[in-house]
Amino acid sequence: MPLQLNINRKTVGIDADPDMPLLWVLRDMLGMTGTKFGCGAGLCGACTVIVGGEAVRSCSTTVGSVAGKPIRTIEGLADARTSKLHPVQQAWKDCNVAQCGYCQSGQIMSAVALLEKHPKPSAAQIAEGMEGNLCRCGTYPRMRQAIQMAAGKGKA
Repeated sequence: MPLQLNINRKTVGIDADPDMPLLWVLRDMLGMTGTKFGCGAGLCGACTVIVGGEAVRSCSTTVGSVAGKPIRTIEGLADARTSKLHPVQQAWKDCNVAQCGYCQSGQIMSAVALLEKHPKPSAAQIAEGMEGNLCRCGTYPRMRQAIQMAAGKGKA
């Protein structure tokens, strides 16, 4: 069934079953491999994207449920014209957050959604906003530091 998606400010037409997980459309149909497959059950957060301002797990979100809504992926964060990183991506780099890196795109998307809701988040808001994004390397202290750094730079 033809669907219109708005991904990273571009309209994309796809022919997919509306019940197909958004993750498969992004990765397999559109070749956008920045969003990762983790648990496949919406539990680890590796597949997090932002839909309509909310961090969602793309492995457990159907593509039919997001048609017509703005979808942002890790590929859409940096400024395409200047290649300037998004403030959260820059803070991640400055704080040397990534180790294996597998969960990082989902972590960054959750952090962006958090900072859009709470530009100056408290420690409790950071904990709540990042809850459910798992990192097997345990870089949580550096993630919190990066979120606080990005919050200090203004718009997230």
